[in-house]
Amino acid sequence: MSGIPADALARRHDVALVDLDGVVYIGDHAVPGAVEALARARDVGQRHIFVTNNASRTPEEVAEHLTHLGVDAGPSDVLTSSQAGAALLAHRLPAGSPVLTVGGPGVGAAVRQVGLMPVSSIDAQGPPPVAVLQGFGRDVGWIHLMQAALTIQAGALWVATNLDRTLPVPGGRAPGNGMLVAAVAEAVGRGPDLVAGKPEGALLAVAVERTGARSPLVVGDRLDTDIEAAHRAGLPSLLVLTGVTDLGAARGAEAGQRATYVSQDLSGLLQPGRTA
Repeated sequence: MSGIPADALARRHDVALVDLDGVVYIGDHAVPGAVEALARARDVGQRHIFVTNNASRTPEEVAEHLTHLGVDAGPSDVLTSSQAGAALLAHRLPAGSPVLTVGGPGVGAAVRQVGLMPVSSIDAQGPPPVAVLQGFGRDVGWIHLMQAALTIQAGALWVATNLDRTLPVPGGRAPGNGMLVAAVAEAVGRGPDLVAGKPEGALLAVAVERTGARSPLVVGDRLDTDIEAAHRAGLPSLLVLTGVTDLGAARGAEAGQRATYVSQDLSGLLQPGRTA
C-alpha cells in the first residue's frame, strides 16, 4: 500500500500478537489512531491475534467490543489469560473437576470450555473445589477473596490468570488482578502454584500455534508483562507508549524488559521500527 515502507514492521512480521488494554483501547474507548493503524497493517497482509492478560471477559465479548470500535476481529482472534489458565488446569485435572472461579464471566466460561466444572462459590452441598482459577473482575469483592483463600488452604491447586498490578483506565491506573492475587497470597502465606498470563509463556505459545505465525511480533504497553514475555519466548517486540509505560521507562528498562522497537502508538506497525 502506498505510504507504507517496504521494510515496515507490518510487512516484515506476518502476525502481530497484540495486547489490548492500553494498546488498542482504554476502557470503552479506542486509543486514538489504533483502529486505523491495525486496518492499514492488515491491508499489507499482517494478521492480528489479540492476546490479553485481562481475564474478565469472554473472547466473544472482547471481539464484540473490538468490532464496535471498528476493529475487524472475531472470537478466534482473541486469546485471554483465562483461556490459558483453564488450559493449565485441564492438563492437570480429570474432566468435570470442580474449579472455584474468581473474576469476571470470562473465567468461568474458560473453565467450562475445557471440560471442567466452574463453581462460583463454596457450596456445602456440593463437592469441594479441587482448584482455584483467579482472574480479574470488576465485581470481585471480599467474599470472593475469602472463599478463594479458604479453598486454597484446604489444599486446592491455585492458578492465577495474571499478576498485572495495575490496569489502565480513563484518567489513570487502577488496581489490577495482581493486587487481588496479592491479597489472597497474604492470607494463605504463599503465592499461586501457576500463573498463566504474560510474562509467563502460555499465552504467546498458544497464540503462535493458533495462527501458524512464521515471524511473530509481540505488541504491548507493559515492560514487565508484554515485553518480558517476548524476551522469554525469544520474540521481537514493539512497545507502544499509550498505556502504562513512558519513553523514560522504556529507555531505562533492564535487558530482559527492553523492547526491540518503541513507538508512540500502533502507527509504529507502519514504520520500519526504532529502538528506545
